[in-house]
Formats: sequence, C-alpha cells, structure tokens
Amino acid sequence: MTVTATSVDRQDQQEPPTAPARGARLLRLVPAATAALSGVLLYISFPPRTLWWLALPAFALFGWVLRGRGWKAGLGLGYLFGLGFLLPLLVWTGVEVGPGPWIALVVIEAVFVALVGAGVAAVSKLPAWPVWAAAVWIAGEAARARVPFRGFPWGKIAFGQADGVFLPLAALGGTPVLGFAVVLCGFGLCEAVRLGLRWRRTRAVRRSAAAVALISMAVPVLSAVAARSLVSDKAETGTATVAVIQGNVPRLGLDFNSQRRAVLDYHARETERLAAEVKAGKKAQPDFVLWPENSSDIDPFANPDASAVIEQAAEAIGAPISVGGVVERDGKLYNEQILWDPEKGATQTYDKRQVQPFGEFLPMRSLIGAINDEWTSMVRQDFSRGSEPGVFDFGDAKVGLATCYEAAFDWAVRDTVTHGAQIISVPSNNATFDRSEMTYQQLAMSRVRAVEHSRTVTVPVTSGVSAIIMPDGEITQKTGMFVADSLVQKVPLRSSETPATKLGILPEIALLIVAAGGLGWVIGAGMRGRRAGGV
Repeated sequence: MTVTATSVDRQDQQEPPTAPARGARLLRLVPAATAALSGVLLYISFPPRTLWWLALPAFALFGWVLRGRGWKAGLGLGYLFGLGFLLPLLVWTGVEVGPGPWIALVVIEAVFVALVGAGVAAVSKLPAWPVWAAAVWIAGEAARARVPFRGFPWGKIAFGQADGVFLPLAALGGTPVLGFAVVLCGFGLCEAVRLGLRWRRTRAVRRSAAAVALISMAVPVLSAVAARSLVSDKAETGTATVAVIQGNVPRLGLDFNSQRRAVLDYHARETERLAAEVKAGKKAQPDFVLWPENSSDIDPFANPDASAVIEQAAEAIGAPISVGGVVERDGKLYNEQILWDPEKGATQTYDKRQVQPFGEFLPMRSLIGAINDEWTSMVRQDFSRGSEPGVFDFGDAKVGLATCYEAAFDWAVRDTVTHGAQIISVPSNNATFDRSEMTYQQLAMSRVRAVEHSRTVTVPVTSGVSAIIMPDGEITQKTGMFVADSLVQKVPLRSSETPATKLGILPEIALLIVAAGGLGWVIGAGMRGRRAGGV
C-alpha cells in the first residue's frame, strides 16, 4: 500500500496538539488572567475590609502584565483589570434594580481603565516608568470623575485607603496625591521585584533603575509619615455638641419610598426619644441636630402635617435640625437640606448640586425608555441641581453640607470649607442598597474627606451606618444598620485650611501634566522613529 504525501499531511492535521503546544496556549492566557485577578485583589483592598495594603501588590501585578507591551495589549489587559475591580466593587448598584444597570455601568467605567492600561503600557518603556504610569492612572480617575453625565468617581484609589499609612497625604494634596502615592508605590514594587529577579539571573542591574524602584516605594511612605503633622483633631474655634439621628426605615429596598410619612415619623420619634434622654441627664444637650437625606420625602413647605412633625421634634430637643427633604419649587424637584429652627421654622436651605444619574435624573430618557420602560418609571421626574454651596449657621458653628453622592466629588466637599464650614456633614440615604457594601464604601470616603480638610465629618444616614468622624479620620461613634439610633458628641470646630484645601485642583492638574508629558514623550519618540525609518 502506498501512502501519499497528501494523506500524511491530513493525518498530521488531525493529530491533537502536543503538550508543549497546549502549554504555550495556556501561557498566553496568563497575562489576561493576572490582569483580571489583580483587579479583584484591588477590590478586596477596599472597605468594609481593612486590607488597604493589598492595593500595592494589585498594582505591582498590573504593572507586571503591562510593562513593555504595545498599547493594544494594554487596552485589553486594562479592560480586564477594570472588570476585575469594578464588577464586585459596584455590585450594590444592582441590588434592587437587577443586574442590567450594574453590568452596563461597569462595562462603561471599565473603558476608562482600559485607556489607562494602554497609557501605562506606552510609558512603561520610559526611564522612571512607575512615575509616569502612576500619573496616567490619576489622569484616568480625573476623566472618570467628570464624564459621562458629570462623572462617577466611585472607586478612586484614595477611597480604599481610610485605614492605611498613606491617609495623611490626603491633607497634603487631596485624593489625587493620595491615590498617586499608592499607585506609585505599587508600580515601584513591581520594578523592584523585576530588578531583583534580573539580579539573580545576571548579577547586573543598572543603578539608575534600582534607584527609581527604591525611590518609588520609599518617597510615598516617607511623605505620608511627614504629612502626619498636617493631621490634627484639636479645636481651633471652640467646640460644638452635635446629635446625629438615624430613624431607620419601615422596609428595605426601593419600596421604602412608599412609606414616606413613616420615615419622617421615625426620625421625629428618635429625636424625641433623644430629647427624653437629654432631659433625664443621660445624654448631653446638643447644639444642633442632623437628620439624613430623605428623612422627610414629604415636602414640609407644601404639607402642613409634615412641617408640624418637624416643628414638634425641634421643640422637643430644643435645638435646630437639619432636615433632608424632597421639595418642589416652581415646578422643579430638589433634594434639599432645610435648617429648621424650633422658634423660627425653616431659615436656610441647601439644594443638592451633584445629583445622581439614573437615580435622581435619567439621562437619555427616551432611549432608556425604549430599552426598558420600567427603568423610566423608577425616576418619573428628574431632580434639578442647586447652584450654591451649602453652609448652615448653627449659632457659632458653621456646618458644610455634601449630600450623599456629593461626598465622592472633590469640589463638592472642598467648597463648603472654603465658604467657612468648621464641620462637614454628609447626610445620606442608603436604604435603597439593602445591606450591601455601599454604605461602608461611602463611610470610607467621609473619613478621607475628614483628613483632607481637617474637619469633623458627621454622617447621618436613614438606615445606617451613621457615624461621627474626627478630623484625623477616626470613627468615634457609629450605629448599626437598619436600627433606630442617635449619636451625641462634643466635636472640635476648626477653621484652618490644609494644603489640600488651599491648593484645590492644582495637584490634580500637576499630575495630569506629568501624564501628558510621559505620553507625549512616547508619541514623539514613535514619530521620530517612523521618520528615521522612512529616510
């Protein structure tokens, strides 16, 4: 029998791949798997866990898979890193509305991380690449905090560092500097390990490269230690006794809104219970009382019965109350904080300026309605934005207001302090997110803001976790979740401004310039190389 060459070729084609071939294919999957898993590792570093230090190996692994690759590979690996990080971090966004909005949000937000991955891969070929790469990450965060729909800064690296050694850097340059330090240290760790492995193989490493790795890890840590001098919880302009009320809600989830009067009554009842304890000498008399966002979803200006409930609570406690209300004015809906004096009634208001897309207003309403009309029914009327910073005058104390979602935005907290706030309050409503990690993530933001601006931060929440946070970021009191409770404490009033408060957006702009410089260098080198090749 004769065997032709063609039949032999066919037999070869039908043979299963050899073990080395299968191994090579699996090896090609290692960078992709590492990128996704390092994103998960970054997620684990975030609250409610206190494993802040895991952010360093997360970025070290991310740097390892990106270093020396082309921008297209960086784009794909960055997207996988973003999915690994954001999918579990933002799962709370789908607790009550299903997985559709959650997946859509993550798919869009991960695009920013993909672009960062491409940028990091590009600058990884430069000398001192950890510096350029960390600046590129902050540039990605800056973009994500502004677009689309006025931005979504949730998941900034700084917000995972409330328990970490780097936290004092928030007072130096805000969330951009704090985040930059963490990412730089992580990429520096990557470079140190890479050079260490090279040393074992060749016994030769450039001194300049070793110096870069060492500096990238040492400078952030040493700077954080030095910045501790900026952190203080001492009173500068006296003290104030503040009460934080958590009235709880009748039921979990979105349906709590159907019991709006019950929510108002719960907060009034808890305030009156506190008043009884004050009268009995069990708790100190507060100078003012802070209720959470949506504590009166019934408009007290349009409903006399609602205003009567608030007045009765204010008279019982004998102190002004900041009430979170939903108010309709001139045909527009506002998420409003109302200062309610026991004698004068409503004296000041603050309208939330950074309203939440898909929660308080619906972008592209007609398009979304065509996809799923149930989503449009959840936001029947868009909330309008306020235009002025909120600073309430409670006697000698000035309290700045950043309502819930606003705590994630640098500018929305900072300008309350530049307008004279001695204390910051973050009234929130987390009842729509069940017992998810959302409330702990938001609480960590408030701790970072306390250090950033050296102010006491109070967090009154409808259903928990409510808290009082000192200017050094320490939580001194907090409630449980879905319980009625109150917190009373004497807190320091502070008027000095940290470097972060004074500098505002400037540190972020400086890091954007560094990122642009690194990317410009790479692009310019590529263009020069193409010209030389053409010649």
